[in-house]
Amino acid sequence: MKILVVEDETKTGDYLKQGMGEAGFIVDLARDGIDGLHLALSENYDLAILDVMLPGMDGWQILASLRKAGKDMPVLFLTARDQIEDRVKGLELGADDYLVKPFAFSELLARVRTLLRRGSKAVEAACMPAKWI
Repeated sequence: MKILVVEDETKTGDYLKQGMGEAGFIVDLARDGIDGLHLALSENYDLAILDVMLPGMDGWQILASLRKAGKDMPVLFLTARDQIEDRVKGLELGADDYLVKPFAFSELLARVRTLLRRGSKAVEAACMPAKWI
């Protein structure tokens, strides 16, 4: 499974890349919104983890651009923006989950695995003949 992480804070980005890699995922890391959007549009990812506050283009803009382009990969916001309004905005823009920093890596990993399970079930259902559903 291939994951895109878009995180500008060096320590957090490196931690996520290493931890997800050790959990068995292939991880690409972008350090700003423009590079993150470029990767998300040009590569095939099973899931994206986005920060909101990014240089160049924020996470809200990345998600809106992805959805406008027809990319329906699961997206999890991982951000310090902890207000209810921020969470609602992220979910209404099309995010599948929203986790506030600081976070427990075990919780992030559980949420990632849940989103990936849901995504693979949707793909399986879409590929099944109608009589099997």
